[in-house]
Amino acid sequence: MKINFSVLLICLGCMGTMQAQNKIQTTSNVGIKGGYNLSAITYDGSEETGHRHGFHVGMYGNSSITNTLALQMELLYSQQGYKIEDNSGTFIQKLDYINLPLMLQIYPVQSFYLESGAQIGWAVSHKEIVDSNFDLFDTETTFNPYTFDWGFNFGAGIKLDSGLNFGVRYHLGMGEIYEEGGTKNRIWQFSMGIDF
Repeated sequence: MKINFSVLLICLGCMGTMQAQNKIQTTSNVGIKGGYNLSAITYDGSEETGHRHGFHVGMYGNSSITNTLALQMELLYSQQGYKIEDNSGTFIQKLDYINLPLMLQIYPVQSFYLESGAQIGWAVSHKEIVDSNFDLFDTETTFNPYTFDWGFNFGAGIKLDSGLNFGVRYHLGMGEIYEEGGTKNRIWQFSMGIDF
């Protein structure tokens, strides 16, 4: 009788564990996201340029670790860069990247999350737009960025039962963009996504 009771308890425990695992797996999903970028760079260790307006778009995969933790990997096309203005004109550097963020999301309450994680990126295109009167830089110079970039992201968001999600994120670039000047990316991203 004691053996049968022990076997019953073990079976119930295994079923409970399997149900808990299934519950975690059912919250795993993929989706698409996109939104608005407000990007700039810092240079010489502290100064920040004016902002370039752009967008980001891509896809994500989200997998629950526990009821309060999730891991999200993303593949994003992101328009970045900066703008510098003086009294005589404007210089705009358009830098477009393919970024791979890996984010750890913490849900302190249902539907609301805080997130942080690392990101690597590859510059896929760059273009300079120079006002003819702009004299801050030598306008004959081509500003070629490094191909590889990396940094850290911090953000928060809301995820609804319908699959819609809204988030805001700040990217703190750690890799230098150019060979000189200590230039690093700084980006605010405002996103909307939907699970498939």
